[in-house]
Amino acid sequence: MNAKIYSVEGKEAGSIALPEAVFGVAWNPDMVHEVVTGMQANARAGTAHTKDRSEVRGGGKKPWKQKGTGQARHGSIRSPLWRHGGVTFGPRNERNYSEKINRKMRIGALLSVLSRKAKDGEVILIDSFSFTTPKTTVAKTMLAKIAEGSGATALATKKKNATLLALSAYNANTIKSFHNFKNVKTEELRNLNLVDVMTYTYLVIEKPKEAFATLLARVSASRRTK
Repeated sequence: MNAKIYSVEGKEAGSIALPEAVFGVAWNPDMVHEVVTGMQANARAGTAHTKDRSEVRGGGKKPWKQKGTGQARHGSIRSPLWRHGGVTFGPRNERNYSEKINRKMRIGALLSVLSRKAKDGEVILIDSFSFTTPKTTVAKTMLAKIAEGSGATALATKKKNATLLALSAYNANTIKSFHNFKNVKTEELRNLNLVDVMTYTYLVIEKPKEAFATLLARVSASRRTK
């Protein structure tokens, strides 16, 4: 399967064959769901914390005598029944939410989503982004031209989670140029992850020949056995 390559002016700059090992993988929703939920769990900070009755202040003295007052029996104001008392079964910061994700599952789910996006026309290839200095206005014009040329109008009009720019390498000027866009995120292709690809509608890949080589290297690494 061939795909068109566009310039930053939205004009066709050539074409390239999409590698079958990356963009020809069958859709596997169960594996994708398992990996996404695992990655989201691993990203949880686990900082929410409540104090139990042994940690709240006060409660050294019995509030009133056991019998003869006509009131219910209480031994401490730190009881969860009392205002400002301890919390029963509340979140604790020592809880570990992390989940193990196998390397083959992680790359397999990513390839499954990349293949689905390519099939749905949500992968756009760009020959190169070039900024001599960071310019937000220039970046905005580029996005508009790319959207018009590729026919992906939502690339420039969608207000949230529209575009993930996968750069061939770190480029400070390009990153700063797109930094002010709330609907665009830039990431180096080598750091491409499933959650970002699923979050953003369009995946814009810079320098596709180099990008495909990087992705194929990740696929080969995942298939090696120890």
